[in-house]
Amino acid sequence: MPHSQDTPPIVLTIAGSDSGGGAGIQADIKAISATGSYACSVITAVTSQNTLGVSAIHPIPVEHIESQLDSVFTDLNVVAVKVGMLADANIIAMVARKIRQYKPKYLVVDPVMVATSGDPLLAQSAVATLKEQLLPLADLVTPNLPESAALVGGEIPQNEQQMAEMVESLRALGAKAVLLKGGHLDEVENSSDLLIEQQSYDLLSAKRIKTTNTHGTGCTLSSAIASYLAQGNRLHKAVYLGKQYISQAISCADELKVGSGHGPVHHFFCGHVNVR
Repeated sequence: MPHSQDTPPIVLTIAGSDSGGGAGIQADIKAISATGSYACSVITAVTSQNTLGVSAIHPIPVEHIESQLDSVFTDLNVVAVKVGMLADANIIAMVARKIRQYKPKYLVVDPVMVATSGDPLLAQSAVATLKEQLLPLADLVTPNLPESAALVGGEIPQNEQQMAEMVESLRALGAKAVLLKGGHLDEVENSSDLLIEQQSYDLLSAKRIKTTNTHGTGCTLSSAIASYLAQGNRLHKAVYLGKQYISQAISCADELKVGSGHGPVHHFFCGHVNVR
């Protein structure tokens, strides 16, 4: 059953901090709050970052990430978990172990490997650990096109047909479902994603919005989906609502005028509180 507005469900984001406020933990908390859930967080890394790029990454010691997780799970009734940037193999393995220990109802994994600016955010050696230990626990994995290619060891899809050709390889990652995001197909009029489940897949299209202010879109979408799952929506509905939310946040992004590079989306567009 969906939670009432008086008792919002609790959603935990496990991710890195973005000092510029547009992505990572900061974007996650904004998206979870804007879509009507209660956000709590576990920080895995501190980045020196702005709209122009990432200049430094400092992973949090693994024992302190574990301590944060224990603090949250032993007190708060976490319904859904969104996982973003995990930085290295040791952190990934520990987070996977804690997910198995505490068994949240929903797990959404955004396999953060590359920033919008093109900066790498996940060590190559950690990709195998991510695939073996964390992705099989997920209800939904949300890779973009470069991330999907890194996960399955193939070429980056250049069109919707090539996206469809990745379906079986992405299913083999072991998650219950995969949302393959087609936002990088810049020449296509619509931004099309594939929602891939074990027996079927659906093409979900939204009109492409012309803006350079797309910093944190992946973090924001995955957090919104986790929020809607926590509220009792089935996967298709949660993904649909998440796509509605991110489309509106992108369409209002130019109102913010933050930074001189890839600016953030507008998480609280038009005084937005809840898209339900």
